[in-house]
Amino acid sequence: MTLTPLPRVMVEPLVRTALIEDLGRAGDLTTDAIVPAEATAMMVLGARQPGVIAGLGAAALAFKLIDPRTDVTVIHPDGAAISAGNVLATVRGPARALLTAERTALNFLCHLSGIATQTAAVVEAVRGHKAKVVCTRKTTPGLRALEKYAVRAGGGGNHRFGLDDAVLIKDNHIAIAGDIGTAIERARAGVGHMVRIEVEVDTLEQLDIALAAGVDAVLLDNMSVEELTQAVAMVGGRAITEASGRITGQTAPAIAATGVDLISVGWITHSAPILDIGLDIAVDTNMNRLFELRQS
Repeated sequence: MTLTPLPRVMVEPLVRTALIEDLGRAGDLTTDAIVPAEATAMMVLGARQPGVIAGLGAAALAFKLIDPRTDVTVIHPDGAAISAGNVLATVRGPARALLTAERTALNFLCHLSGIATQTAAVVEAVRGHKAKVVCTRKTTPGLRALEKYAVRAGGGGNHRFGLDDAVLIKDNHIAIAGDIGTAIERARAGVGHMVRIEVEVDTLEQLDIALAAGVDAVLLDNMSVEELTQAVAMVGGRAITEASGRITGQTAPAIAATGVDLISVGWITHSAPILDIGLDIAVDTNMNRLFELRQS
């Protein structure tokens, strides 16, 4: 799968907002007081633990928004599996810009790489089965597009991007409608012919009703492996099957072996630990720090 970068117009407002939050009312007091305005530097983004990279575009934008003279050279792009000690990219330019943007750049890069890394681990756990690992809408407010991009960088896929993507009838919808059949009937009457309808079911009895109504997909929620196996057999290819409910890297292989089409995992976006990445002054082969004052 080719990983297509997000358009700058989508990423820049998020990075700009983060920079403004960090700069506050007076800018970078520490850097402006200590670092001469004419100083330049070369720094490296280095991995401190193995993982999968995502978010280099957002990190690069953080530096460039502070000073467009900054140059970022990517060595290991988003989607790459890296080892501890690998240099992901070099950053050159005005030293003040590099230091001021450092935390914002790393916040995006470490967070998104953490999501990509955890996604890749679950994807690897189900390798050999047809099941595709997908994320959910359990994302950080404002960062959904970036976090779902990070899932793709880790080899996973995306479920709905928002409430307007497709119909997903869940238990509370069913409770208010009265029953599954009524909820599906109302949904079908209320949306266009291009909109798919998925319904969440907790039991095989509910699944039978949903299949009779001709839904496009069924969300098999918190079912045991035995129930999932029976559910897949009942569906018989008539609808997309999606397993959901506290699935981990340890439980995913058995779930994938049931034959489900999708495995949705919320924690890869809402609870993935960061990948430890640092920004450090580069040194040459003689261990001289690559830092200088430009001659006026």
